[in-house]
Amino acid sequence: MIDILVLYYSRHGTTAELARLVARGIDGVDDCRARIRTVPPIGLQATAVPDAGAPYASHDDLDECAGLVLGSPVRFGNMAAPLMAFFDGTSSLWLSGVLAGKPAAAFTSGSTMHGGQETTPLGMLLPLLHHGMLIVGLPFTEPALSHTTTGGTPYGASRVVPPNERRAMSDAERGLAQALGRRVAGVALRLAAPAG
Repeated sequence: MIDILVLYYSRHGTTAELARLVARGIDGVDDCRARIRTVPPIGLQATAVPDAGAPYASHDDLDECAGLVLGSPVRFGNMAAPLMAFFDGTSSLWLSGVLAGKPAAAFTSGSTMHGGQETTPLGMLLPLLHHGMLIVGLPFTEPALSHTTTGGTPYGASRVVPPNERRAMSDAERGLAQALGRRVAGVALRLAAPAG
């Protein structure tokens, strides 16, 4: 059994909901399981226990995972500061190369179709590339990607929820999030298989 880390930050629950669907996709792959973690808001000690939801991530989670799916709300076309702050503290992992060669992907949620649904996952992949991770996206062989009028990009799963609206997740958003989890888990399994 291999663990795939689903690491996210969510203020209002939309990104957390997407994280659970990515995890469901991972859990649907034999011999894989999702390990869901979050990061604390800026100014809160990571050693504190969250009141609800996923536990806070540690460097051990990154070390022990066979793959990573990273999620963030859109913040002016980029990932949220708490998630970037977490990666700013991973220099020791970068020096040891512990993440090099592991598959990684990204997902995001935002309030508008054109407010960063594509730039945010692309930006989230930059620290992962510096760590030597292997990037996994969503290919157009996923039919929903060609037909969605809500979230979903080739750069990662996404969700659009307009401000002050609690729209149900679309079938395309749900399906693409699970597909992303399955893809990362499948790549991780192939990489973990013995050679020969």
